[in-house]
Amino acid sequence: MITRTKYNPKEIEAKWQTQWEAEQLYHATDDSPKPKFYNLAMLPYPSGDLHIGHWYNYSGADAYGRFMRMHGYNVMQPIGFDAFGLPAENAAIQRGIQARTWTLANVETMRRQLRLMGAGWDWEREMVSCLPDYYKWSQWLFLQFYKHGLAYRTKAPANWCPSCNTTLANEQVLANGTCERCGSVVIRKEIDQWLLKITSYAEELLDFSKIEWPEKTVTMQRNWIGRSEGAEIRFFTEIDGQHEEIPVFTTRPDTIYGVTFFVLAPEHPWVEKITTPEHKSEVEAYVDQARHMTEIERMSAEKEKTGVFTGGYVTNPVNGERVPVWIADYVLMGYGAGAIMGVPAHDQRDFEFARKFGIPIRQVIRPEGEEPSDPANWTEAKEHLGVMVNSGPFDGVRAEEAIARVTRFLENQGIGRFTVTYRLRDWLISRQRYWGTPIPIIYCPKDGMVPVPEDQLPVLLPEHVEFKSTGESPLRYEPEFLNTTCPVCGGPATREADTMDTFICSSWYFLRYADPQNDKQAFSHEALERWLPVDQYIGGAEHAVMHLLYARFFIKALRDMGHLKFDEPFTRLYHQGTVLGPDGQKMSKSRGNVVAPDEFVEKYGADTVRSYLTFIGPFDQGGSFIPENLEGVWRFMNRFWSLVNDSWVENPSDEETSESKAIERLRNKTIKRITEELSNFRFNTALAALMECNNVLIKQQHAPVARSVAFRNTLETMMQLLAPMAPHITEELWHLTNHTGSIHETAWPDYDEALTQDETFTLVVQVNGKVRERIEVAADTSERDIRMLALSNPRVASFIGEATVQKVIYVPGRLINIVVRKG
Repeated sequence: MITRTKYNPKEIEAKWQTQWEAEQLYHATDDSPKPKFYNLAMLPYPSGDLHIGHWYNYSGADAYGRFMRMHGYNVMQPIGFDAFGLPAENAAIQRGIQARTWTLANVETMRRQLRLMGAGWDWEREMVSCLPDYYKWSQWLFLQFYKHGLAYRTKAPANWCPSCNTTLANEQVLANGTCERCGSVVIRKEIDQWLLKITSYAEELLDFSKIEWPEKTVTMQRNWIGRSEGAEIRFFTEIDGQHEEIPVFTTRPDTIYGVTFFVLAPEHPWVEKITTPEHKSEVEAYVDQARHMTEIERMSAEKEKTGVFTGGYVTNPVNGERVPVWIADYVLMGYGAGAIMGVPAHDQRDFEFARKFGIPIRQVIRPEGEEPSDPANWTEAKEHLGVMVNSGPFDGVRAEEAIARVTRFLENQGIGRFTVTYRLRDWLISRQRYWGTPIPIIYCPKDGMVPVPEDQLPVLLPEHVEFKSTGESPLRYEPEFLNTTCPVCGGPATREADTMDTFICSSWYFLRYADPQNDKQAFSHEALERWLPVDQYIGGAEHAVMHLLYARFFIKALRDMGHLKFDEPFTRLYHQGTVLGPDGQKMSKSRGNVVAPDEFVEKYGADTVRSYLTFIGPFDQGGSFIPENLEGVWRFMNRFWSLVNDSWVENPSDEETSESKAIERLRNKTIKRITEELSNFRFNTALAALMECNNVLIKQQHAPVARSVAFRNTLETMMQLLAPMAPHITEELWHLTNHTGSIHETAWPDYDEALTQDETFTLVVQVNGKVRERIEVAADTSERDIRMLALSNPRVASFIGEATVQKVIYVPGRLINIVVRKG
C-alpha cells in the first residue's frame, strides 16, 4: 500500500511542469543515438488567447508525440508563433497601440497557456516570426529565390481588398468574391507586385508518391494546380498592316472547325489594338466594369454571360474563315494566353454566350450513332467526344484518334503545338501593409532594382509607426525606413515599401526549428539532414491550397538551389476535426458559443480537459464541447487515482490463479487495443478502453486477486497507457508507486499475442438460421470438435429430430449454423 492522498490536479500539474522544464525532459538533443521523430503541429497565430480549438489540436498532437517517445524515438516537438499579418495590424489600429506591442503581449499570454497544457514542447526551439532573428532569414530566402529567377516584379492585375488596402493571392479570395480576412468585396487592380514562380513547379507538385497524405487534401491540391493537356493554336490578323498572331489554348483541338467567334479577356493587351473606333467607348466601359470583379465571380457557372464586340476579326488558321473578336469577363488572362476560340456547339459557356448574342452555332462533333440535328433546336452544347463532321479533311475521324490527329496536323502546318497548361498561378507575395517582413529590395535612379546585400540583413521593420486612417502602409511615410543608399553606387535610393505575404513565414518555419540558435545561417545542412523532413504533421485541412502547397513549393525550390536534399516537407499529414460549441455549431464570437479552456483547467485540471477533448469524437472529425460532460472524464481520473492509491502493494503474490490469469489477459488485450488505437489517432476509443479496464479492476480491488503480481502489473501498465493523454496524473502516480525516472521515458508496454485471445468463447448454435443453444467452448477447440459438440448437444438434437443434416456452416469463434431438411 502507498500513502493515500487526494487527487489535486492544480498542485500536481504545476509541480511536474516546473520539474519537466528544469530537467529539459522534452528537449530533443541533436546527438541522441535514438532514431529521430519530428512531430509537429501547425503553429498558432497569437490572436490573444488560446481557445479550445487550439487545445483540441495540441492535445492530440502531444499524445501522439508522447506515444512515439515511449516507442524509443528521439522526439522533436517544437512550438512557435506565426506572428505577422493583418489581424495584428488591424487590432493595433483599433486599439491605438503598436502592432509589435500587441503581438508580443499575445505571444506571452499564449505561451503561458501553452505551458499549462503540460505538452512536451521543446521550448528551446521556439521561434516568433515577427522578430528580426527570424525574419532576417525570411529575407535571405527571398534573395535566394530572386537570385535563381524565382522571384520577380511585374505590373499585372491583382485581387485588391479596398478595406484591407492590400493585394490578395487567389487562394485568399472566398468563393463569393470577398476577402477572407474582412469580408469586403474584392476588386481587380493593376499594380506593381512581387511574385514567386510556383508555376515552375506545377508538374512536380502533382506528384504525391513520396508522402502519406489524406486523399481529400491530395485531390484539392491536384484540382487547384489544374493540369490540362491540349493544343496551342495560333490565330492571326492584320493590324496597321502588320501580321499579328494570337495564341489560344484548347483541350479540344478536334473542334477547331466549329469556331464561330473569338474571345479576349478584358485585360488582354490586344483589346486596345484590335478594337475599332466605333466600338471603343463600349469596350472601355466593359473593361472598367470587369476590373471590379474577382476571378471567382467571373468564372461562376451561375453568372449570366456578358460581353462586347470589339469590331475586330481574326482568321481561323485551318480554314481561313474570318472570326469576330469579342471581349468577355468569363475569359481570364491567367488561363492559357487570355484568349479562347468560341465553339458554341461543344462548350456550354460558349453555347450560352452565342445564344445570347446571336452568334452562329456549327456542329463539328457528332456522337456515334446519333442522327444529324439543327443546333438551333439544341438546349445545351454537346460536349462529349464523337465523330468529326463539317471538318474538311477530318470528316469521319472517330473520337479515339480525333484530338491526336488534329494536333499533329497543327504541328505539321506550323500553326499549333501540343502543350500543357495549369490553373495554378504564380504566388503573389506583395502586401501593401506594415506588419510583415520587409522585402529586401532597393530602387536606385541609376542602378535600378538592387537586392539588399546579404551582410546587410535584416532590413529592420520600424517598431513605432503612424497608421493612416486610409489603411495605407505607414512604411511609405517613414523616411528613416524608406530612404537609404544604393549598395552599388552609394547614391540616394529608396526601399521597397511592400511587405511579404505571411505565408512566406510559415513556408519554412519547420526548417528553422531544426537549427533555431544559428545566427550565421537560416539552417545548416547537418541540422536538416538530422531532423528533416517532418515525420508527422498535424493541422487543419483548410490550409490545403495555401500553406501546405506553398511549403511543398519552398522545399522543392530550395532543393534545386542546393540548400537541402529532400523533396517534401511533411512525410505524413493528419487533419484534426473541428471542435463545435455546446450548441453543435461552429464556434464564433457572433454566435456567442466560443469556449475558452482556462476556467475548466482551473476547475478540473489540464489532464481532464485534454482527455475530454480526445474523447468527444474521432480526432479527424471533432465534436461538440459540452462542459457538463467533463464530469465523466473527471470521475474517471479520480477513480483511477483512488484505484492506484488503494490497491498498490509493494510485495504482491506471484501465485497464479484463474483470476490472476484473467487479469493478465485483460492487461495484454488492453495494451494491444490501445497501441492500435493510438497508432491511428483514435484517442477516443483508446480512452474508452482504459475506462473499461479501470472498471474491471475496481470491481476486483478488494478481492484476493488484487494482491497478485498480475493486478499490480496491470495498474503499472495502465499508468503507461494513459500517460500520452494525461501526462501529469500518470507521472505523479508513477512516483507515488516508488518508480524512478519519468514515466514518459519508459518503454511502451509489450503484449503477448497469445494472451490477447480469450481462453473460451460462447458458441452460438443455430438450426436453419434460428438460435437454439449457446455453448461455452475452449478457444483452441478445433472445427471438427466444435461440430461434434453442437450436433451432440441434447437441446440442439431435439430441434434436428429426424431431419437430414444437409450442411454445417461454421464462423470461427462465433457461431455454427446447422442446415437441415425434413423428409
